Amino acid sequence: MPNQKILALDNLSLQEMDPDSELIPLMTPEDEEEMNNEALPEDIAILRNTVLFPGVVIPITAGRDKSIKLINDANAKGKIIGVVAQIDENEEDPSPSDVHHIGTVARIMRVLKMPDGNTTVILQGKKRFEVESFTQEEPYLKAKIKEVSEERPDDKNVEFKTIVDAIKELAIQIIKESPNIPTEATFAIKNIESNPFLINFVSSNMNLSVEEKQQLLSIKNLKDRALETLRF
Repeated sequence: MPNQKILALDNLSLQEMDPDSELIPLMTPEDEEEMNNEALPEDIAILRNTVLFPGVVIPITAGRDKSIKLINDANAKGKIIGVVAQIDENEEDPSPSDVHHIGTVARIMRVLKMPDGNTTVILQGKKRFEVESFTQEEPYLKAKIKEVSEERPDDKNVEFKTIVDAIKELAIQIIKESPNIPTEATFAIKNIESNPFLINFVSSNMNLSVEEKQQLLSIKNLKDRALETLRF
């Protein structure tokens, strides 16, 4: 994505990362349209880790052998995986019944080998999907998926615009009052042009539980999701 403003932020703590890493683009409406036109694979490897929102870039640390193999295999071919959250985060070897069936297709942007033996992968969310059926459990999960479409209000919807403006203003206010969040975060919020991406970016960065983020991800109507984001 050339000629874009780049802000490198960790998705949870909003701690500043290497500004030269070019990991986290502030998605424009044009980028979003291009992403929305991408076709989803019918069958995809499933990483059981966290709630990932479309457009958002996050680092994920993988320690399980199965997860590391999945990442290495996908990184060598295609760089596309599916990300879902576990229902019970403490389950060491979750089965298909232990994961949420609504997740997000992601593109692998970078894979980093850590000194402790773990692997950190930088992912960018693409589109939401729903698992239709699991097609493989070993050496890692694979599933047949279908796209989860998003119901969006008309561009001229005044109520939706008011909700989005309120989310932006409140997010900026929280950043200004939080000494642990760098001021660069305000730059990010102010420069997001895409309303869906703004909602996803704020949702990803809020200090919510996995279940609460999963609840947001699962809402199909964008205005309803914006209202719920504002409530949180």
